[in-house]
Amino acid sequence: MLFVRHASTPGMRTACFPLADEDADAASLARAHGLASVVADSAATGSALTGSVVADSVAWVAPSVAARQTAAALGREVCVVAALAEADHGRWRGLPYGRVAREEPDALASWLADPDAAPHGGESLAVLAARVAGWLDSVRAEPEAVAVCDAGAIRAALGHALGLDPLRAARFDLAPLSVTELTVTRGGWRVAHVNRKILS
Repeated sequence: MLFVRHASTPGMRTACFPLADEDADAASLARAHGLASVVADSAATGSALTGSVVADSVAWVAPSVAARQTAAALGREVCVVAALAEADHGRWRGLPYGRVAREEPDALASWLADPDAAPHGGESLAVLAARVAGWLDSVRAEPEAVAVCDAGAIRAALGHALGLDPLRAARFDLAPLSVTELTVTRGGWRVAHVNRKILS
């Protein structure tokens, strides 16, 4: 399973909580378009990305605008999967992280310390983790695929593969358009690589 973090957005560049309806940056989408041949080559030969074999032209894609735009720029047909959505951050959606830290320090501290906390009125990290884990295990029979989504869902997948709680999984650094690969094992999933930048 090859996870691609979607192209950057204005909110990502200004450290805001994600918005599902935000467009990806034009420059980042152009870079994604340049990576399309790398992903296509890996699908055909299994050699471009650490021996990965990526399934045909379809990508499982989070519902966000930026994820769908990224998949299209990669030349993939889009199959929207609700389970790959970024966590719903409730009233914090679109707000700068720094503003939330100033205006709701106790609420933010609770969210950062407790995976079951949802002080913003949206989803907790534990809910996101369970949602992604359930989907990931449901597609074990089709592991040779591409999934395009944001960092939260990829971290949740890594946490599931490694048996990490959501707070520990949140420590993974995942750059826009980086790739993370999981492979199926008899007992679960193995991590092939994390946050790899691919060059066109």
